[in-house]
This record gives sequence, structure tokens and C-alpha cells, in this order.
Amino acid sequence: MKPIHAPADHPSIPPKKTGILIANLGTPDGYDYWSMRRYLNEFLSDRRVIDYPAWKWQPLLQGIILTKRPFTSGKNYKLIWNEEKNESPLMTITRSQAEALRARAQAEWGDQVMVEFCMRYGNPSTQDVLDRMIKAGCQRIVFLPLYPHYAGATSATANDQLFRALMTQKWQPALRTCEPYFDRPDYIAALAASVRRTLGDAVPAKLVASYHGMPKRYLLEGDPYHCQCQKTSRLLKEALGWPDGVIDTTFQSVFGPEEWLRPYTVEHVAELARQGITDIAVISPAFSSDCIETLEEINGEIRESFEHAGGKEFTYIPCLNDDPAHVEVMLNVVRDNMGGWV
Repeated sequence: MKPIHAPADHPSIPPKKTGILIANLGTPDGYDYWSMRRYLNEFLSDRRVIDYPAWKWQPLLQGIILTKRPFTSGKNYKLIWNEEKNESPLMTITRSQAEALRARAQAEWGDQVMVEFCMRYGNPSTQDVLDRMIKAGCQRIVFLPLYPHYAGATSATANDQLFRALMTQKWQPALRTCEPYFDRPDYIAALAASVRRTLGDAVPAKLVASYHGMPKRYLLEGDPYHCQCQKTSRLLKEALGWPDGVIDTTFQSVFGPEEWLRPYTVEHVAELARQGITDIAVISPAFSSDCIETLEEINGEIRESFEHAGGKEFTYIPCLNDDPAHVEVMLNVVRDNMGGWV
């Protein structure tokens, strides 16, 4: 499509497009102290993530936490860093997901669509990517946060950031936000296929489905995340044809003093080993991409907890990442939200 011709003194108007914008959590630009501090400051200052009053939380964050945690987090990131591209695995994988989705979308809709990705925290920022898409002619945007399950601290804050970015635009595009896809048959089938790909046809003594945790208080205040995680585990068990009791639902990444959703993965795998279950597999259905929580926390801290308690065989089942079945799920979600636009 050619640009629309306008009078000489009129701003240029690019051809009309429909944008597809996927969003992931985010990543530091490096694992050095200042890169980590900037990233952690943005992440931990989000009231969707930590909802304590600012007068109480910010002095603690800006003092003790951001003085010490960038060092420890930086060491963990260094263990998994993609040195070849000088970026975190989450950045590498999310870019690959966007490229694969772009190829599928353009094969279906041609140059009517533009596919990009952004990060809620860090770069590429939601603001920068939205600006670029609007300048390229995107008058309609389908926004897909890459979280299968809805949570205030994930899907909602990604939407918040997009809405804030829209507030800066003179000409706002029409917007559709995608609902979570935790119980879609194609998503469950992709999860089941990833289990079979790693484990074969054998039924393990235990498959631990480890989801990112959140304070239990959020559940009691109405966040549906916990219930959606439980449903994913149940549907995965049914798709695999396994008996009850094989899949355990647990929660990881506990932070702060209050009680979080239980059981905690790091404690649960140790208890399994003490019970004599020394061969387990772990999957992370809430993560669309392998990241620090899977590559370092699960394959590091959680694996060590299991082995120190007597566990022998620990198998981690990778996230769906840019697997073609996962890209197809993403395309199907977008297609369901694209009705009438292309």
C-alpha cells in the first residue's frame, strides 16, 4: 500500500495497518549493578506487584533492597546470560516468538498487519514500541500479554502500561486486549505435547506444575490467578490421560514476609524426596518463555532442594517458547480478537 497523498503543509499519513503487539515481563539490559538496579527499581516500584503504601515500601526498596539485591540478581542472570547476543534468554526467546508470529500473521494477512513485541519493564519499552507502530500506520492494535493466566501483577500491569502509553498519543488507535488463554484446548494440547516430547509415553511418579507465586491475600481480594492455575493442571492431566495424583500444583518465587499461595515449590520437591519419590519432572505452565525463574530458579534452587533431600532424577520440561504449536496458539488468540479488522 502507498502512503496517502496530502497537501504539502499536512503531516504525512502512512497506509492504514492493524498492529499485533505481544508483551512479556521484561529484562535488565545487562547483569551489572546499575543495569540490575534500574530494572529492579522499575519492577518493584509497580503497585500491581508490590501494593504496600509508598511511604512504607519505597524507603525500604531504595535503601536496603536496591543496595544489595542487584548484586545477587546480577550473579543469577550471569549464569544464564546469552553472551553471544549480550542479552537475557527472555529477550532472545521473546524476539524469536515475535518473528515467528510475524511470519505466520503476514502469511495470512499480508502487509495489512504489523507484529512487534515490547516489555513491561526495561527495553524495548511499551511506550517506544507503541510510538513506532502508530507512526507506521497502526490505527488498530491487538494487544496480547504473554501470560496464559490472568493476574493483576502480570496481565493487568501490562495493560496498564499500554493504556498509559496511549495517553501520550494525539491520535489513539482502536485497541483490543486479549483474554488469558490458560484453558484453551490448543494451549493445553501444546503443553501436553511438550510433556510427551520430554518424557515419552512414561507416566512419572510426579509431575510438578510450578506456577509463579503471589501473596495469598491477592486471591482473597479477588484475583483469579490461583483458580486458573489449578484448572490448567487439571486439563493437562486429562489431556495426557494420566490418573489423579500424578500432577501436583505448586508455586514458586516467594518474596517478602507475608504468606503466598501454597504449596511452595522449593519446599514441596524436598518433601517428595523425603517421601521416597526420587524421580520427578517439573513444568512451568504460567511462563510463556524460559527466563530467570525457570532457567536459574527451577534448574538451580529448586533442583538443589530436591537433590539435597535425597532426590535422584530431576527433569525440567522447557517452556513452550517459540515452539510452532505455541506460535499457533498465539496466532489463534490474535485471530479470535481480530474479527472485522482484516
